[in-house]
Amino acid sequence: MSSTDSPAAKPPAERDRKAEHIQLALEERMQHGSRGFDAWRLEHCALPELDLAEVDLSTEFLGKQLAAPLLISCMTGGTADAARINRNLAIGAERAGVAVGVGSQRKALEDPTLQATFQVREYAPTVPLLANLGAVQLNCGYGVAECRAAVHMIDADALVLHLNPLQEAIQPEGDVNFANLLPKIGAIVGQLEVPVIVKEIGMGISLSVAERLAEAGVRIIDTAGHGGTNWARIEAQRADDLELGATFAEWGIPTPDSIRAVASVPGVTVIGSGGVRTGIDVAKAVALGADMVGLAYPFLKAALESAAAVVARIDRTLTELRVSMFCAGIRTVADLRAASLIERATRR
Repeated sequence: MSSTDSPAAKPPAERDRKAEHIQLALEERMQHGSRGFDAWRLEHCALPELDLAEVDLSTEFLGKQLAAPLLISCMTGGTADAARINRNLAIGAERAGVAVGVGSQRKALEDPTLQATFQVREYAPTVPLLANLGAVQLNCGYGVAECRAAVHMIDADALVLHLNPLQEAIQPEGDVNFANLLPKIGAIVGQLEVPVIVKEIGMGISLSVAERLAEAGVRIIDTAGHGGTNWARIEAQRADDLELGATFAEWGIPTPDSIRAVASVPGVTVIGSGGVRTGIDVAKAVALGADMVGLAYPFLKAALESAAAVVARIDRTLTELRVSMFCAGIRTVADLRAASLIERATRR
């Protein structure tokens, strides 16, 4: 490919950002090398005093009963591949009994012909389905009407407003006016008919931000912490500025730290996400304070293959979670939330 043919060489208006995101997110080099979950472990219980079959993963989220505290995190939409991905994710979520979200719907609000790439309710009629918009769009002319339109477009149970200042700052076509967003988020919370979830996209939510969001009325916060897909590197690749991506590659709050911080805020439901890769990670996230746990990257490749592949990946994750709880002597998700973790000693 010549330099003039590469995506970074084209002006933003001629590039398909969502397609590039999918392609780059699948590359191993765009994942963080170290994950905060590695610093924690559940204590093994050699005498669990329960049958593996007694381990109960069920929980409730957004008023719906789920097979496990698992959310297939918001990923994509607006392209042919994205339509297939969202359909397979939705089918997989429905079959497994877990929640699922779609990627930012801004493109579909601007171009109604793209709405079908997000509309998956027919494939996931009973599980929680999350709509998604960038919070920064509230400074770009969006308001409650656009938020309602995103929810109605897919018959969603909640709306995710994502925060992504680092990604927008590095993104070639990024929107970087994050001034005075909090009162606008609060206004959406007060007017929208479904719950509003505020999440990061890979850099984490701090205690101070969580407290301010809670004061504004937000009751569900998704940590999306440092440790998973590296959006600094992805956007730097798209901007043809690898040095900037390398400089900010380790920026952010590790997911376990973010989970503990957000969980300390009274009245907030915590979705722990960011670098969650296995069922053991899910168990650790819940023990750290998460009510639900979000995963994206582990399901992306499977979703490009088939709905069956998504189901198989979910089943594997839930098997790992169930075995983790069994081997720690933990029967229910509520018990797991009360479990203590051991922080590994730093080895020099």
